[in-house]
Amino acid sequence: MIKGFTRFLQSPGEHIKSLFGPQDAPAGGPVPRIIPRDEHPVSRQHFSDAALKVLYRLHNAGFEAFLVGGCIRDALLGRMPKDFDVATDATPDEVRDLFRNSRIIGRRFRIVHVRFGREVIEVTTFRGKPNDDHGDHIAQQSDDGMLLRDNVWGNIEEDALRRDFTINALYYNIADFSIHDFADGVRDIDARTLRLIGDPATRYREDPVRMLRAIRFAAKLDFSLARATEEPIEELAPLLLQVPPARLFDEVLKLFMGGHGVETFHLLREYGLFAMLFPEADEAFNELPWAESLIEQALASTDKRVQEERPVTPAFLFAALLWGPVQLRQSAHQRDDMPPIPALQAASQQVVSRQLQHVSIPKRFSLPMRDIWDLQQRLPSRRGKRVFQTRDHPRFRAAYDFLLLREAAGEIEPGLGDWWTAFQQADEHEQRRLLGKVDADPAGTPAPRKRRRRRRRKPRNPDDNNT
Repeated sequence: MIKGFTRFLQSPGEHIKSLFGPQDAPAGGPVPRIIPRDEHPVSRQHFSDAALKVLYRLHNAGFEAFLVGGCIRDALLGRMPKDFDVATDATPDEVRDLFRNSRIIGRRFRIVHVRFGREVIEVTTFRGKPNDDHGDHIAQQSDDGMLLRDNVWGNIEEDALRRDFTINALYYNIADFSIHDFADGVRDIDARTLRLIGDPATRYREDPVRMLRAIRFAAKLDFSLARATEEPIEELAPLLLQVPPARLFDEVLKLFMGGHGVETFHLLREYGLFAMLFPEADEAFNELPWAESLIEQALASTDKRVQEERPVTPAFLFAALLWGPVQLRQSAHQRDDMPPIPALQAASQQVVSRQLQHVSIPKRFSLPMRDIWDLQQRLPSRRGKRVFQTRDHPRFRAAYDFLLLREAAGEIEPGLGDWWTAFQQADEHEQRRLLGKVDADPAGTPAPRKRRRRRRRKPRNPDDNNT
């Protein structure tokens, strides 16, 4: 796959010695395999102009500047990279001074975002290993081993060992266009293997989100997890409960909205991670035979839209992920004699409240999600003006698509979706015919609501006015 690299792998030691002598090897750190430009296929044509501007400005200012991680991995795999991360020995403040169009973000990890229009280049300073001399404001770890703050600066060798996976410990040097491979990442790319750097259990405890990243990369790249990398996942999955829900929301978007959601979902289920993210949805699989299929249908639809570069919304996806729990709670409320619409509203509130303890859902997504759920009650009502009010609702299209998913998953009998499909495409005459067909079919619309008997007011006692 990589030009000239087979020869390099046959005797890596000799090539390293020829590239830089033993006297130049970093003391106490990993010895990188340095792959010169003529022995790898990665070209500056793979990189955006914004990424190159950041690299060259850092380099011309006297700093080391490397593209690192996923963009190099993807280029080696023959994919066109989309996101570009830069690693440098410049501190965040020094990077900030070089770029007026930048800002420092984060407390846990201080990084710099350099913005060029809509494109953002993320610049990180080489990280070192924390020690007892560093105060909590620089490096802090929980009792369970989770890194709460990590702003210890180091050199490129230390930074490489702080990376999560071998395939992400690849650095492209803008000075000579070589690739520095610190952890046999190229070899793992050739073997299509995902391997953690260091002891997997320790690395997962440092940052439990690494378990989600392992699943995401395995699904996205069609890689296999190395045995040591996968073994601790199921046991350590509950560590995700310690991660802030807001951070997990961002991770869920990466998991399910990157175009490989179906395979990701299966892997999350296999390793016991899905239950940590969506516990009530996981519980619903045991009671509702259609719940898992509904989520798979929604993810398959999302994957298709991503591959076709069409817009997708998290509201629709979360609606599918949590619909099973909503239905279970609504049924329970209705068994307690609560009417359907209040039962749905109560169930929605309860499900969302519990979910927010695990993965937060911003209101800009949770409100449309609940509109999609509410419209499922209105779609079967197809009489009079109500049908046009439903059609003109801002969330109608999403609710209609959701209805089709419910039919495809086997939750409800097919037919209602076909009616709405025909109604949307019909002219005025055909719409009247479709409405008349509903009126003639007693099964075509829900049973009318029972009217409550109005209590008669007791006649007033005239003497009451004199009190």
